[in-house]
Amino acid sequence: MALVQFRHSDKKFPVGKIVCLGRNYAAHAKEMNAETPEAPVLFLKPSTAIVHDGSSVVIPRFSSELHHEVEMVVVVGKSGTRIPKHEAMEYVYGYAVGLDMTLRDVQSEAKKKGLPWSVAKGFDTSAPLSDAVEKEHVTNPHNLDITLKVNGVVRQHSNTRNMIFSIEEMIAYISSIFTLEVGDLIFTGTPEGVGGVVSGDQLEAELESVGILRVGIQ
Repeated sequence: MALVQFRHSDKKFPVGKIVCLGRNYAAHAKEMNAETPEAPVLFLKPSTAIVHDGSSVVIPRFSSELHHEVEMVVVVGKSGTRIPKHEAMEYVYGYAVGLDMTLRDVQSEAKKKGLPWSVAKGFDTSAPLSDAVEKEHVTNPHNLDITLKVNGVVRQHSNTRNMIFSIEEMIAYISSIFTLEVGDLIFTGTPEGVGGVVSGDQLEAELESVGILRVGIQ
């Protein structure tokens, strides 16, 4: 069973569903030749995709193009459905930094055929996750620097203020479709700079005030 672990306490949550946002940074939508969405673009990953700091992302044999996507992750600490935007932050327990690892060749082929992205996004080890911190340790989650280095070289660098949809908007929208439960994770989208990684690469993701996540590619 996958767990969310908290850095400053012994608290642990079993991971529920992982709800991910696509195209939540305008610059990333542009680099993917996609339109800026008018409503959040959602997809899901299974909890079995989670791996933790110091682990490896294993490239499936059926793919030859693995891409990195660094993201702020919201940890849900209270169950709710149809949550009003003005109450949304009451449902946040904490934050982590994560990677939405994507089999870009598999995703591109699925898009061409009008098929779902589940294989490209949800394979085992596709959701590396740092230890989380309780929300009290983060002054403003909408103004945090987020960075990804590959082999020590910066590939992605932005700030969460550049997200198209705020955390409140995400929670209100998601909970109008899926009931949110304790231990659910929201991957809030990636900024520009996504790119390929290969076996042997070392990734370091950092979210200001939250922490660092280090994983290798295998």
